[in-house]
Amino acid sequence: MLIFTTVSSFAQRTYLQHFTTKNGLPSNNCYYILQDKRGFIWIATDGGLSRFDGANFQNFSIEDGLPDTQILQLKEDRQGKLWFLTLNGQLGYLDNGKFYNQNNDTLLKQLNFNTIIVSFLQDNKGNIWLGTNTNLIVKWDGKSIKKYTSKYPNEKFANAFLHEDGEGNIFSFSNKSTQKFDGKNFTIVPEKVDLLSYRSAINTPAHALFYLDETGLKYFKKKVVTEVLKINQKLIKNISGYFYYDESAKQVWLSNNNGAFVIDKNNKTTSYLDNISVNQTIKDNTNNMWFATSDGVYMLPNVNARLFVMDKESGLTANVIKSIAKDENNKLWLGTNNASINILNLNNFTINDIQIPDEEKFKSISQLTYDKKNKSMFFSSEFGLGAISDTNLKNPSLKYLKEENGLMFVIKHFSLNQKDNKFALALSTGVIYANDRINNFNINLLNYSTENDFLRERSYHVFYDRDGSLWFSNLKGLWQYGNGSLIRHYERNILLTKRINDIMQLPDGTLVLATDGYGVIFYKDNIITKQLSKSNGLSSNICKKLFVKNNEIWILTNTGVNKISDYTKNPKIINFDYGKDLLTDDVNNLYIDDSTAYFATNKGLVYFNYSDKQTLTSTPKIYITSIIKGKQRLPLNSSLLKFDYNNNTILFTFSAVDFTTSDITYRYRLNDDAEWVETKTRRLDFSSLQPGDYAFEVSAKNQNGNWSQTAKIPFTIEKPFWQSIWFLGLLVLLIGYLFYKTAVYITRKQKDKEQEQLLVKNKILMLEQQALQAMMNPHFVFNVMNSIQHYINTQNTASANKVLTGFARLIRKNLEICTKSYISLDEELEYLNLYLKLEENRFGNKLQYNIYVDPAIDKDETLIPSMLLQPYVENAIWHGIMPKEAGGKIQINIKIAQPDHLNIEIIDDGIGIDNSRSTKKTDHVSKGMQLTKERLMLLSQIEAKPIQLNVFQTSNFGTTVFISIPLK
Repeated sequence: MLIFTTVSSFAQRTYLQHFTTKNGLPSNNCYYILQDKRGFIWIATDGGLSRFDGANFQNFSIEDGLPDTQILQLKEDRQGKLWFLTLNGQLGYLDNGKFYNQNNDTLLKQLNFNTIIVSFLQDNKGNIWLGTNTNLIVKWDGKSIKKYTSKYPNEKFANAFLHEDGEGNIFSFSNKSTQKFDGKNFTIVPEKVDLLSYRSAINTPAHALFYLDETGLKYFKKKVVTEVLKINQKLIKNISGYFYYDESAKQVWLSNNNGAFVIDKNNKTTSYLDNISVNQTIKDNTNNMWFATSDGVYMLPNVNARLFVMDKESGLTANVIKSIAKDENNKLWLGTNNASINILNLNNFTINDIQIPDEEKFKSISQLTYDKKNKSMFFSSEFGLGAISDTNLKNPSLKYLKEENGLMFVIKHFSLNQKDNKFALALSTGVIYANDRINNFNINLLNYSTENDFLRERSYHVFYDRDGSLWFSNLKGLWQYGNGSLIRHYERNILLTKRINDIMQLPDGTLVLATDGYGVIFYKDNIITKQLSKSNGLSSNICKKLFVKNNEIWILTNTGVNKISDYTKNPKIINFDYGKDLLTDDVNNLYIDDSTAYFATNKGLVYFNYSDKQTLTSTPKIYITSIIKGKQRLPLNSSLLKFDYNNNTILFTFSAVDFTTSDITYRYRLNDDAEWVETKTRRLDFSSLQPGDYAFEVSAKNQNGNWSQTAKIPFTIEKPFWQSIWFLGLLVLLIGYLFYKTAVYITRKQKDKEQEQLLVKNKILMLEQQALQAMMNPHFVFNVMNSIQHYINTQNTASANKVLTGFARLIRKNLEICTKSYISLDEELEYLNLYLKLEENRFGNKLQYNIYVDPAIDKDETLIPSMLLQPYVENAIWHGIMPKEAGGKIQINIKIAQPDHLNIEIIDDGIGIDNSRSTKKTDHVSKGMQLTKERLMLLSQIEAKPIQLNVFQTSNFGTTVFISIPLK
């Protein structure tokens, strides 16, 4: 049983491209749009100014030179200057890439009237006239400013619109006054132009005026007012935005808080952007319509490039369309995600709906295929296959594919053999086929064997070619089954092992394979004849679906729609980029008829007339938009730019104007004979260029066209004076003389230094021996020997042996290191520990010590002068701690303070060096410390970095020895 309904309505929605801050606009609140003479779209917002080239938004703010962030209107004069009318009343303009405002233009500074400029006019003499929202009109002749106020108390200039007629007369129109300039002042005239506001009037190149009054559209020329079109009073009263009249199409565009409305010459009204506040509507030079709104900018493509959308609001039962097919009765079948098939009759614009009863199994209709042989429509989901007979829908019936054992199966794809009634299924477990899809619509999965039925592996796609051979793809790659034999094509070429998402056949028998990551492959007579990928112009290498129509191949990729024409000789790829918001990864399937392309998407049915897309092959126009040196914008009209040799960092920005695609490639060079360099960026920064003459040249192309004509700017990097011939000659002589004198001086200094180093080294060796003798002073040896004798007399042989062993190790260590200038930190610490252990044995608890070494220090690799620390430690024991009755403690810290310095601190809590000196009757100087200090001074003379030494009393008591050693 079929649930069958008919909806006798067909509604379509025209797709408008939508640009917001997500696309690059500085703000979504857009007041005004203007297309300049070069084709750029300029957008005035409350967050600054934006220039759009079809692909990128270039934003400008106060930092770039705008007089205010909130730009209310834009005007372009005959010289190409772009003028900005701002909320703060300050006027500014852009000329040849440079912004002018009150800070760099004295006349602009005088235009600060604490009022808002609402209208702008350039007369035939070049004078600029400005109307304001107060009783003030300003004339600017480029040299001076003149102000005019209305002399009539009841007829002010408030919100005046300015107009020049064919005789050069300047008029001021407002809802309170119509006045004409007599050369000296404005006076009231009998002509009455009752325009609604300054937003409801347009000056024409023929010095006429189109305007709206309370009844409709009027035309003013040669002092005569003519009625053009009456307009519904409700629309007239609700106007809040700027009015636009398309004279060529005879259409009036009105903007208000509820959308945009277009009224044709027959008074038929069409609305766009319902419930969106529209501030302005304009038409560009390629007949696209642009809308400035409170929700960004919208663009309605010209009639030859418009996309249309049908969705649930249009009469479909769902927005998500998963599959699409067309029968021979001019009906479009749409499989949805709610267990229904919508049938769109293209003859009478009606929609029929077939609801599949088994909703759980057929929730998502993933494939539709028309059976030409039996006049039936087959459909499938992942969990079932069905067919609807009688596509004329007079007496349709439904049947399902039955698995005789009740086994579950998952369908990835199915194919119908149009020569007979065979059909094949690509399942998640393999590929199977059956002989009768009409009378015996059954399968038995238990009857299929691994060897005879194409291997039980996950499969993706099945396809019957015109000869009845079955092609399929699975995990291993491409296979073919025909005449009872199985051919493994994937063994012929590694590309045929890749995942294949779709297979189609061209009229010459060539198979077209849509791969998952390797583009499109052409396969004929067991040979890959061609491969097209992103490098050839495809929008992506991930190709999902194919359709062949009129010797053209349509391709669905994960990022857009492509069409390949002339594929046999010179393939040309067209990218339908203008519908990228709809035709991207949300496209599920496609169908192409003789003139219209249909796409099943997650947002409904999308379609367009592709036979009229002639503009897609147009070549973009390229412009150099700015030259920046440092933070300064340079004028673009300079015949030759010159830069100093020491200030030659130059930034060029450029843009190509193309509203049919955002995929623009640029190429540039700096000389006519240089190779072109391709890039996707629109900014090039050149620095450290060699002196000489250059010519920056750039061109562009879109994905569907050829390289454009180039934009070119010459510039010169001037040579420094020292590159002149006379200077170079003088420099050679001077360098030769200096080289001779330097060589003589260096030779003499080297010899002197070598002699000094020999003397220093000899003295160091002598001092090292003296320091060694001083360290091993007789007092220390005598005290150690007394300790040993004491232990022997008291028959404490263990302690005597211990002290004697330590003393022997200390003597042996002295002999090992006394001849070395530098030893490792590890050796120095070992020697110091031996010494401190002996002193600790002698004095018992009266002496405590601790040595801390930073873990980051490699003790084996870190070198310091030999026998450096012992003299200071000994001095701390004998002169700092021993005089104290309670004894004391020594703390030794070794750290890395800087990446290349080793800092050592020897800290005792003794009586203090200053206190010790003051209690002694004679000036006693430690011989070991004095010799070590002299040794360090000599080392500093021969090393690149000196060793720092500082000995000081810490506070009232205690002494700190600080040594900083540069690491080699």
